Amino acid sequence: MLKRTLLGVSLASLMAASAWGAEVKIGFVTTLTTPAAVIGKDMQDAVNLAVEHMGGKMGDLDINVIFEDDGFKPEIGKQKTDKLVKQDDVTFVTGFIWSHVLLASRKSALDGGKFLISSNAGPSQLAGKLCHENFFSTSWQNDQTPMAMGEVLNQQGVNSIYVMAPNYAAGKNMVAGVKRTFKGEIKGTDFTKWGKDAQLDFSAELAKAKASGAEGIFVFYPGKAGGAFIKQYQQQGLQGKVPLYSVFTVDAIALPKLQAAKFEGVLGSRMTQFWDPTLDNPQNKKFVDGFKAKYGKYPSFYAAQSYDTMYLIKSAVEAVNGDLSNMDGMRAAMKKANFPSVRGEFTYGNNHMPVQNFYLREVVKDGDGTWTTKVVKTVFENHQDVYAKDCPMK
Repeated sequence: MLKRTLLGVSLASLMAASAWGAEVKIGFVTTLTTPAAVIGKDMQDAVNLAVEHMGGKMGDLDINVIFEDDGFKPEIGKQKTDKLVKQDDVTFVTGFIWSHVLLASRKSALDGGKFLISSNAGPSQLAGKLCHENFFSTSWQNDQTPMAMGEVLNQQGVNSIYVMAPNYAAGKNMVAGVKRTFKGEIKGTDFTKWGKDAQLDFSAELAKAKASGAEGIFVFYPGKAGGAFIKQYQQQGLQGKVPLYSVFTVDAIALPKLQAAKFEGVLGSRMTQFWDPTLDNPQNKKFVDGFKAKYGKYPSFYAAQSYDTMYLIKSAVEAVNGDLSNMDGMRAAMKKANFPSVRGEFTYGNNHMPVQNFYLREVVKDGDGTWTTKVVKTVFENHQDVYAKDCPMK
């Protein structure tokens, strides 16, 4: 009887110790150095806010987020993903601003038996032939947002545009997207240098655009490049003469700097996006109000997607009662997209890319005079990317 009692005490102690140390490990790869760190920091802030809103728990498990800096380089992103998979033994690898970094890192995560969740990058390859049962996105496929802008251009009767984007996977997808839906003439296309030493002088390209006779300029320039482009666009006197149409260029990261520089021409400019801080649902209000209170600024769409990533993971972990070995159960839960999203309700396609609305947004002043955006109208409802048909998953 004494042996049985001691055995019972030992088992109870082991179970208690196990429960006490139980956690869900999440690896988050983003850019925390180089000028692109302004994006990565916004994503990191959103993840930390989500952890705070969750009380540091997913079910009974503590949340352990391990942030890694990809240095804006695919090879470093892969190295950091390898570390998260092999050394830290995370269950989820997520983050990823850049499509070329995600593509370089995907095999490390998926071959390592981990869930891979993109909080931003949406390369066509992962939506199509390289889709995988353990890959999910909480953002969009790269082509979709510019496809919505192409439709807006058609509705506005624009007959010709000049196109500019950085020369990497996402830039090529963005250009392909707008060309897929825009019915007018493309007067010219420039792909500019990208990466750690990205091109920030666009004077030659802007001169070509002006000389082309195009009725408008379409651009995709995220982060610091976006602010540089807007500044040069105005300095060259194109504002009011050759309208600017953009995606992922004028956003909550760029707007404070543009407002500080008094680039009033940005007010009233329009862009397409799947999300906006004014979307009327409880989770979005909680997120936007919480972000503004904690960080003193509006969140970007990068932050919104990262916040959603954490709640997607939470839904998976809690669906299996914290049994992280139950990959099938967590996968099934994520496929349902049954979590409170800042975008409202959405579904997943067969390729695990969101099927969601896309909106036309306009830059405005809020009640305090701060520059932000509002929704003008819905361009696409429940839009699925065009590469889903190439994904062998059903």
